[in-house]
Amino acid sequence: MSTRTGADVLAGSGRGEAERSWAVRLDLVAKRTFDVAVAGAGLLASMPVWLVAALAIRLEDGGPVFYSQERAGKHGRPFRVYKFRSMVPDAEARVGALQASADDPRITRTGRWLRATAMDELPQLWSIFVGDMSFVGPRALRPGEIEIEGDGRAVALEDVPGYAERASVTPGLTGLAQIYARRDLPRRQKFRYDRLYIRRRSFWLDMRLMMLSFWISFRGRWEDRGHKVGRRRRKIARA
Repeated sequence: MSTRTGADVLAGSGRGEAERSWAVRLDLVAKRTFDVAVAGAGLLASMPVWLVAALAIRLEDGGPVFYSQERAGKHGRPFRVYKFRSMVPDAEARVGALQASADDPRITRTGRWLRATAMDELPQLWSIFVGDMSFVGPRALRPGEIEIEGDGRAVALEDVPGYAERASVTPGLTGLAQIYARRDLPRRQKFRYDRLYIRRRSFWLDMRLMMLSFWISFRGRWEDRGHKVGRRRRKIARA
């Protein structure tokens, strides 16, 4: 017969919670250390690419090299994100904040190369270095964005199920949704990927997602990569 008391069970449960808490803290320290070290090294090593990209953008249409946008960070804190411009100047002047599609006519020739290789994201290394973003996490969204439902209703992203949970962590340059979700997938379904990542997140899962992202960039397949979403998501969920 067991001689454990209710106090013993609670104490054991407390130790388990404490161990999990320490594991989470260690993962966060490792994640931030990795972000600072790799973002800093990446900023220095990628300078030649910055020069080539800037020259190509200017030669194509003479417009600005960078594109700046306000995004919502952890707990909704706003910050500015910078990218190499991949669309025609003032691309949102006529259509507003419309997400780009695969054959979007607003995307320039240089922009297609930048987007396919994810080189348009290079300036975000600075956002990672200063702590506004991480390498891995949910995509940083624009404050005030809306989602058009299947019935045509406009819904604020803050009202889409899963928004609050995904906003509780630092946004990332890449992540489960960025890799596995189709670009045109409704946000409520993308948020499911983000919530799955938050539940399963660990430093080693981040490393796996980083390696996958580098492979997609190396192949230049960010714009037209295939999606065997269900099987791959289950594989990640078991990590």
